[in-house]
Amino acid sequence: MMPELRAALQQHFGHQDFREGQRAVVERMLVGQSTLAVMPTGGGKSLTYQLPAVLLDGVALVISPLIALMQDQMRAAQTHGLRAACLTSAEDNRAEVIRRLQAGALDLLYVAPERAAREDFAALLASVKICLFAIDEAHCVSEWGHDFRPDYRCLRPLLDAHPAPVLALTATADNYTREDILTHFALPPDGMLLSDFDRPNIHYAIRQRRHWQAQVADVLREQRGAGIIYAPTRRQVEQVAQALQNCGRRILAYHAGMGAEQRQASQRAFYASSNAVMVATIAFGMGVDKGDVRFIIHLGLPRSIEAYYQETGRAGRDGAPALALMLWSAKERKASRARIAQASGPRAGVDRLRWAAMERLIGTWGCRRAHLRRYFGEVPPLTCGNCDNCAQARWLVAVVEWAMGLGRKLTRKA
Repeated sequence: MMPELRAALQQHFGHQDFREGQRAVVERMLVGQSTLAVMPTGGGKSLTYQLPAVLLDGVALVISPLIALMQDQMRAAQTHGLRAACLTSAEDNRAEVIRRLQAGALDLLYVAPERAAREDFAALLASVKICLFAIDEAHCVSEWGHDFRPDYRCLRPLLDAHPAPVLALTATADNYTREDILTHFALPPDGMLLSDFDRPNIHYAIRQRRHWQAQVADVLREQRGAGIIYAPTRRQVEQVAQALQNCGRRILAYHAGMGAEQRQASQRAFYASSNAVMVATIAFGMGVDKGDVRFIIHLGLPRSIEAYYQETGRAGRDGAPALALMLWSAKERKASRARIAQASGPRAGVDRLRWAAMERLIGTWGCRRAHLRRYFGEVPPLTCGNCDNCAQARWLVAVVEWAMGLGRKLTRKA
């Protein structure tokens, strides 16, 4: 099968070979086996349903949580010659899209989970041949996940009404979230495919936040490309963006309290610039597809290691070196400990375990990357050479070796 698949990959997408993990997912889709694919940000998840959509009879229905993300993916698919369309509230050609869908003239149809769960949409699809369902950002189905969206839990009736395989896709899911995805979408346990979580080009650094403006200014001097600064609240976003206005870089702001036109203008300006800095809450994140982001700064504690991994994964998608810097404060850590200690209910135990993992990541003297990869179930090397702790260890080794060499010289002279 592989020679034919590789030829199809080259013909439709111009790639000489698959990235890690892609081939196995594509092969399962082609033989109708439902799958959970956990692949890193920038790992080429969209190809795992786009290529089968070209090769199979019928339309691939892609369920995605953000209109802007769907539109970006639709345009990217169209550049490769795929017959792709969106059916969202933002489209003014819905009647034409429905006509093409019913005529079998689409390879890909992108819809939001809210629409996919509606009875009228299910009725529309009753006479349509579906070759596969692709559920993007599948961790949104899980109450254990960091980005739970209830509409994802209403998709089962639509999926059960068609014999097509289901492909659940996510870049970040720990064991709890993976099990929830498998259970809710009735995916076979042996259908879970995990790609390597390592992003070797990202340098992870974690420091206590002392004089944040000076700390951020250092990054802006050293990292000349585009970057994202995450602040915990809308108010802090506006304060940070204002404080950085005279730093010599274009500073943009983004949070859910801004008008839709303001947010879209900020997003367009960020995508168009090679060195703009976006100051944002986590409302700016899912679906960010800008390859040349050179740094991510957290001016506060991420909600979990899952969230941290996904947010930092927006840096360096082009494979070039990138920085992920977290600046934490003792006050925030104390408040988080108190909140977790007072938590009750079925999630409390898991929340405590997740917070303990975040505390270990912050406090470890060992390799940050190794800690992240162990959290997601991998068995990594003890050191990576590309985090602050590994760099510090190399510096200490160099100092010790220099001192030992100097000592030997002095001993010989004596």
